[in-house]
Formats: sequence, structure tokens, C-alpha cells
Amino acid sequence: MCIVYAVCNQKGGCSKTSLTVNLGIGLAMAGKKVCLIDADPQGSLTVSLGFQDPDALTVTLATIMRDIIDEKEFPEDYGMLHHIEGVDLIPANMELSGIEVSLANTMSREMILREYIETIRDRFDYVLIDCMPSLGVMTINALVAADRVIIPVQAAYLPIIGLQMLIKTISVVKKRLNKTLSIEGILITMVDYRTNYAKDITAMLRDSYGMSEEVGVLQTYIPFSVKIQEASSEGISIFRYAPKCKAAESFANLTKEVMGA
Repeated sequence: MCIVYAVCNQKGGCSKTSLTVNLGIGLAMAGKKVCLIDADPQGSLTVSLGFQDPDALTVTLATIMRDIIDEKEFPEDYGMLHHIEGVDLIPANMELSGIEVSLANTMSREMILREYIETIRDRFDYVLIDCMPSLGVMTINALVAADRVIIPVQAAYLPIIGLQMLIKTISVVKKRLNKTLSIEGILITMVDYRTNYAKDITAMLRDSYGMSEEVGVLQTYIPFSVKIQEASSEGISIFRYAPKCKAAESFANLTKEVMGA
């Protein structure tokens, strides 16, 4: 059975893309069939997987969604790119920013991405959606299409302020548009446990949400690591770039935690 994850936080810079890349490839290394969907017009996921010029791509998520809106048929592998580490990718570029305008007058506009994912769902074990840093129509599309949400949160004070707004949005989507949606948990990222500040923020998150039935906090955390960013610039995962570093170990543990959920 395929599980669709939305990696979501309206705050930028909280490692959504790094999480999508490395969790996705971690699942592929475990023998799972994985599709990653770039739902951000900035195309960060696309670039992080080595496709350095997203704007040169002729078929992206924007093309697919526009064809669905226009009720056009397209081939099974339409726009899908394959990465050397075993995951498939639906890329994105700046054209996706125009889709929100197109969706404004579209019937059932929150369901377009879900309609697409239903056409590929039986081919994959996991689909991971890298959401844009906002709570606009594209992010709502991702939440409607998803079974579960992972919320990456940087171990700092300001990024946790917007958590309640995000959790409320997820709750509304669950109530009105996707009754099976659940939150897998908060993933604490960019943690530097050498500082008391990071320890205090982590303790605050675990105290506030750790025992919550609705939200929860994942046991795994992702340490701050320059190697994660270096791997992204090379278009590969942390597993290939620096397999023995602490970040790679953390993503391997996260993969096991997600698979056991």
C-alpha cells in the first residue's frame, strides 16, 4: 500500500527539501519504490537532485496539473525524471507559481494534485511531496493528496511560533477535505546540541507536543551539518556524499522510524 507524505511547514529554511531528498533516498535504499514531488516553484528539490536548470524542463508539475485542469490525457511516465539513487522525481520550476492563479477559478481546485497522485499511486510504496513555504492553494493541494504530514522544525525559537497556525490548517483540511489525513510528527532539524539554546528549544517542543495524540514529535532528530548542504549542491544524498557522518546516521534512523510507523 502506497503512503503519501506531505513535508510541510510555511516557514522557510527548516530543511523540508533536505528531508524529502534524504528520507526518499533512504526509503529507496531499503528497497522501496519512491516518487518525490517538487511542489515548490523555486524548484529546490529538483535542483537538489542534480537537475540544475529547472526552467529548461519542458514537462513539470505545473504542466501536469494544467493538463488535469484541462482534462487532457498524458502518458504514464509523463514528466517523470529518474535519479541515480533510485527515486523518481516530478520536477517543478517557476511555472508552478502561475498554477495558483489558474486554480482560482477551477472546480474542486484543492483536489488537482490528489487526482494526479491517484494515477501513479499503485506504482510506488511511498510518495513524498516537498511543499512550498506558504499555506497557499498548492500546499492545501498537497495536504489533500497526503495520507500523513511530517513537519520539519528548526531547533530555534522563531520557527516554532508558526506551528499552531500550521497545525490548525492541517486540522481544517482533515475536517473538510481529507478525513484520513494525520500528522506523522514534528521532526526537529538543524540541531546543535553543543548549545544550551538548542537543548532548551528541543525540550520545549517535546514538552509541548511530545505526548500529543494529534501531533507528536518524532524520536529521530537531524543534526546541523554543512555536509547536508554540500550533498545537495552535488545533486546527491547524504548517504552517497558522506555515508559515515552523523547526519547520514540520523536520516537512516528516520527512515527506519517512518517505515515502522
